[in-house]
Amino acid sequence: MTFDWDTWSKLAKDDPEAFERKRIETIEALISSASPDLQPRLRGLQFRIDMERSRSSSPMGACVRINRMMWDSFGELRGALDDLRKELNGTERQVERARAPRQSATIVPFRATR
Repeated sequence: MTFDWDTWSKLAKDDPEAFERKRIETIEALISSASPDLQPRLRGLQFRIDMERSRSSSPMGACVRINRMMWDSFGELRGALDDLRKELNGTERQVERARAPRQSATIVPFRATR
């Protein structure tokens, strides 16, 4: 499947409802094409993404929230990789990680100037 930015962008501008329908159909088709054992996890991830989008007051706010989700997940994956590397190198027999608490911030929308 190829992604045509111009087509999606035009659809979003011209017909937001059709864009949303097509977005949902495309996501569902992609999840359905995954192996059955991965589908529940993908549906759970999409649910989290959709909730972050619904909690945001703007598309940019949604993008920031989803980006934060991605980096949080990356940080957890990196920590697991570091723990595995330490275990394999024999530098740490019992893996214990102190997770830093997640930081949060209020997103302040900028007013458009014309």
